[in-house]
Amino acid sequence: MDIDLLAKMVKEVVMDHDVVTLPGVGSFVAELVPATFADRGYTILPPYRRLFFSPKQSEDTLLADLYAASNGISQADAMRILTDFLSEMKDVLKVKKTIVFPGLGRLRATMENHFFFVADEDLDIYPSGFGLKPISLKTHEETKEEVEEAVASLAGLLGQEQPAPAREPEPEPVKEPEPVAEPVPEPVVAEPEPEPKPAPAPEPEPEPEPVREEAPRKKSGGWSKFWTFILVLLIIALVAAIALVAVGNFFPEWLDSFLYSPEEYEILHNQ
Repeated sequence: MDIDLLAKMVKEVVMDHDVVTLPGVGSFVAELVPATFADRGYTILPPYRRLFFSPKQSEDTLLADLYAASNGISQADAMRILTDFLSEMKDVLKVKKTIVFPGLGRLRATMENHFFFVADEDLDIYPSGFGLKPISLKTHEETKEEVEEAVASLAGLLGQEQPAPAREPEPEPVKEPEPVAEPVPEPVVAEPEPEPKPAPAPEPEPEPEPVREEAPRKKSGGWSKFWTFILVLLIIALVAAIALVAVGNFFPEWLDSFLYSPEEYEILHNQ
């Protein structure tokens, strides 16, 4: 037995049965899909049968019976040959992750070794659907009579009368505009021109005061603030150093407790 013969046997059995069991592997399941709409409802797809794989196994012996009848052997021998071949195929599938069933599709395995089936696009296992093709509703153009008949039937179903066509409003007569009397312009009276006023005499500009030059300020002598601050810091540091030396002379153990850790202090004083 080889994979080509197994694929032919599965396809032959699945034509008349919905489930074909592969002992020790799983089952091929054929499911009828009814007609559906596509292309936003403008296309009707015919019914068909799709083939997928299920890890569940039934107790049917359809493949073994077909193999036994084709080769003239007993059903027990056919089952043994089929089981041995499927066991080897399962091991190969776990390693290669895919096995091609000619004329059907591909049986694949995930990283966790879960099996699934990808059928060929042109797979046809629905003899009753031979000749069925998709129907497009875009090619049919409805006439005016068909539209009116559909509207009338719809109005009858809803129990409403079809409204009468609306009449166009009659145009109103255009009235001629009445003549309007033009206003008579009033006579323009010339106003007397004002006498020119004499220009005021310019006032004398004040003379600018002389700018006094300030004498340059002399820089203050002595220590600047910066050096004063540095001197104070040096005096404080000197006093602190003298105080630390005095404390070290009179209280050495107390000073060591601040300078060393407890372990170092204990080692230093236990020597």
